[in-house]
Amino acid sequence: MKLAILTVKNEGAFLLDWVAHHRAIGFDHILAFSNDCSDGSDAMLDRLAALGGLTHVPNPGPWEEGPQWAALRKAADHPDYARADWAMVIDIDEYLNILTGDHSLEALIAACDGADAIPVTWRMFGNAGVVAQGDRPITEVFTRAAPAVLHWPWRALMVKTLFRTKAFRKPGVHRPKGPVGPVRLSDPGLGQRLFSAPGQDHTRLAQINHYALGAMEDYIVKCDRGRANREGAAFDMSYWCDRNFTAEEDRSILAVDSTGLRAALRADPILGELHRAAVAWRQARFAELMAEEPWRALFGRLLMTPPARILGPEEAALIRRHRQI
Repeated sequence: MKLAILTVKNEGAFLLDWVAHHRAIGFDHILAFSNDCSDGSDAMLDRLAALGGLTHVPNPGPWEEGPQWAALRKAADHPDYARADWAMVIDIDEYLNILTGDHSLEALIAACDGADAIPVTWRMFGNAGVVAQGDRPITEVFTRAAPAVLHWPWRALMVKTLFRTKAFRKPGVHRPKGPVGPVRLSDPGLGQRLFSAPGQDHTRLAQINHYALGAMEDYIVKCDRGRANREGAAFDMSYWCDRNFTAEEDRSILAVDSTGLRAALRADPILGELHRAAVAWRQARFAELMAEEPWRALFGRLLMTPPARILGPEEAALIRRHRQI
């Protein structure tokens, strides 16, 4: 069994599209954790669990560190994880985009023959001037991304890892933890880092399409939600600047056709209604936040700020020379 591990809070508007895509590429089951939802995400997960192929585990706080790390500790002891042969921790704004073979998990695993862990590098998909919230799949709306070779920042080159569960003791946000004996990485040059080497193309076999920003209105709601693995930590303009890359067009993920799966999920009378309610909740929450000056100021900065400029190797070296990266 190939298992995707997901944590959500108030992200029901994106849930069905995410589930459809990852089922289409070959994940057999999803182990989903929810916390403190006001938009009905938890009810959507309950319905998906009733339909099959997903397990929903409520993950209420408080937590010592953050909701995602608490969820991963629970995942390590969950029967779904024990049954899985392969697992991957993937966030709701991350889409595994397989670029080899028939774009399936099986094709990726076959291309990395013998690997126990397959790190896949983020590719940041920027905002591209999209202001208003909508109800279209983000894979269709956001098609401008960082170049395949990025020299800075290293934060935009972090990895998520598809791994054999029997080779590690527990999952981690970016890489599994506790190797059981010697393990083989598909990219041995990664070492112990959580990010791929800058200045290289890491997109030969797969990439994580990271839609970290979304529409400007949605980003405001995301900032209000807070960080999944840092309780109380905020998003701000630095997060936006480090991820708002629009230098190249990349529609490669559309080679995977999940429209039928997505339509079937939306056609379910319960899921369909919950999805529409989640979209409406985000729109209402944005309007509520705009009543407060700090949120209006942040929204204004988003409107004023152009996409991040791509730094060349010489400019990146000016930064890296002060610390070995």
